[in-house]
Amino acid sequence: MKLIVQIPCYNEEATLAQTVADIPKIIDNIDVVEILVIDDGSTDGTVEVAHQAGVDHIVSNTTNKGLARSFAKGIDACLERGADIIVNTDGDNQYAGRSIPDLVQPILQGRADIVIGDRNTDSISHFSPSKKLMQRMGSAMVRNLTGLAVGDAVSGFRAYSREAALGINVFSDFSYTVETLIQARSQRKTVVSVPVDTNPKTRDSRLSKSLLGFLKKQSVTIVRSFTMYRSLRVFSIVSLLLFLIGVIPVVRFLVYFVMGDTDGRIQSLVLGGVFITLGYVTFVLALLADAIATNRRLLEATVENVRKLNRKLDDPGNRSALGDQEDRPMAPDDAEEVMPGPVPVERDERDAASARKPHA
Repeated sequence: MKLIVQIPCYNEEATLAQTVADIPKIIDNIDVVEILVIDDGSTDGTVEVAHQAGVDHIVSNTTNKGLARSFAKGIDACLERGADIIVNTDGDNQYAGRSIPDLVQPILQGRADIVIGDRNTDSISHFSPSKKLMQRMGSAMVRNLTGLAVGDAVSGFRAYSREAALGINVFSDFSYTVETLIQARSQRKTVVSVPVDTNPKTRDSRLSKSLLGFLKKQSVTIVRSFTMYRSLRVFSIVSLLLFLIGVIPVVRFLVYFVMGDTDGRIQSLVLGGVFITLGYVTFVLALLADAIATNRRLLEATVENVRKLNRKLDDPGNRSALGDQEDRPMAPDDAEEVMPGPVPVERDERDAASARKPHA
């Protein structure tokens, strides 16, 4: 059983060495623990510090591509290196490495596909009251929308089983945390939370310059993800709202019409008709979006199967077995049925030579 701890880094030379040092090298029921650093185009000495700290693998982006892209690149790199479990942590040493054994236990026990480290943000002293409130509201929103019992939805301290990691597809340029949870719910993955420890603050967050900016970007990610994975539900709700808004003025017109008072009421009929028409068009869009979402799920399943096949081909044992199978003579049961046809005629070599000689 191999565990790879991946650490996305952007200019983390001041904290990376301590982050690596805090990662336990021996964990019960884990045979190998390796560390992979994803250098997101750092301009300081992050890569040199990673080498000095003795990390096992380093992959680098030529330019700064952001946390979400670096996370996805790290997942692919861990899978290529044969990880059975992948733990993601931050290079700023926010998350305590001593909590990694607790984080992977639900996967080792077969109880979860994804484990989220719950920081219990209300107890973190350097979080402002407004940030704590936003964390609670955001996590509550994700729980209500996805049905996942997640206490800290934006925590980057999380563990993935190999099967769960193979199904990850990150499209956001901002953050992967909420998007991958919505995706996991769509893929029927089992997600649990475990309490984890945190370390004292080392620097400010770089995801967003302000709390409102962070909230705005996360809201866009949530809407975009739900539109992709729960399109029928989203558009059906919008369609129903438009239809109900349209029914109100239409009913108003009909009431006055029955009472014999139709003067000046035609505007209600027109307005109601417009909203009812918009509701109908939105419902048609819901059906089309659901068809597109179905195709998307098929494509994601295809991508996951291709990843699995590539990982099998990358395994030296599988490659040797495949080579032995290809070199093995076909048994009678393996041979294809040969259709009857003309019997080949054996030709003498001299006849063949004369046939190749050009005619005068």
